[in-house]
Amino acid sequence: MAAADDMKFQEFDDAANLLAANPDATTISIDEPVEIPKNQHSHLQEPGREEDDELLGTNDSDKTELLAGQKKSAPFWTFDYYQTFFDVDTYQVLDRIKGSVFPVPGKNFVRLYIRSNPDLYGPFWICATLVFTIAVSGNLSNFFIHLGKPTYHYVPEFRKVSIAATTIYAYAWLVPLALWGFLMWRNSKVMNIVSYSFLEIVCVYGYSLFIYIPTAILWIIPQEVVRWVLMIFSLCLSGSVLVMTFWPAVRDDNRRVALVTVGTIVLLHALLSVGCLAYFFDAPEVEVPAPIIPAQNGTVITKS
Repeated sequence: MAAADDMKFQEFDDAANLLAANPDATTISIDEPVEIPKNQHSHLQEPGREEDDELLGTNDSDKTELLAGQKKSAPFWTFDYYQTFFDVDTYQVLDRIKGSVFPVPGKNFVRLYIRSNPDLYGPFWICATLVFTIAVSGNLSNFFIHLGKPTYHYVPEFRKVSIAATTIYAYAWLVPLALWGFLMWRNSKVMNIVSYSFLEIVCVYGYSLFIYIPTAILWIIPQEVVRWVLMIFSLCLSGSVLVMTFWPAVRDDNRRVALVTVGTIVLLHALLSVGCLAYFFDAPEVEVPAPIIPAQNGTVITKS
């Protein structure tokens, strides 16, 4: 016991001597944890990781992803399993819509908004709203184009609803499915490729279509130049969301493969925009039949 007390007092004597020699010196207790300054911790990271974290998101999203992965998932044949896909509140949906309309350069849409809680609620209702908006706006556009013509009789085209639904939902599900399969295939060949789940890709495509809802309403304006300007503007906004999301997933792949993949994504998105504008809003001219004037002698005269 005496030896232990001597060592204890000797430790305090050494500390007192050091403080007397250098008053500005700092002492660290063994019981206290050593904290690394934030600026020193940032220098310890690899230089390349800072750019990846800035492009793909912050480390907080990774922690949220790990915590989300620890949740117990219900069997797929139960209602609770599908209920998780719609477990979002209004603020999350509005935040994701705002992120799709105002994309942030250099930020990944999945990491910022989707990965913590991917959902099907927003994409489903965005596609449903877009279907009825395009169908109704297309009928109104056809009405305004031929308004004032005495021989024109307006007939609602309800088949446009089914055509729009088939086109929009096929694009919002089949294209993400094909892209997910392609990324999984390339991930097996190139280990550095960022992997996205099928649900995350569906979310990106679903929310990227929101900008076309107000655009389809403005397409009622019977001016061809205005319609094409609105279409190009919407295509640039929604297409930038897709490019900034999927470019980090393929940039480590072969350069040609990465460019072809991103080019195909933009091309399919442009075909959807141009196809909807050309089919639903550029209505063909209605051919007016020549009036038939009966003659007094029983012959029929066609007035040209």
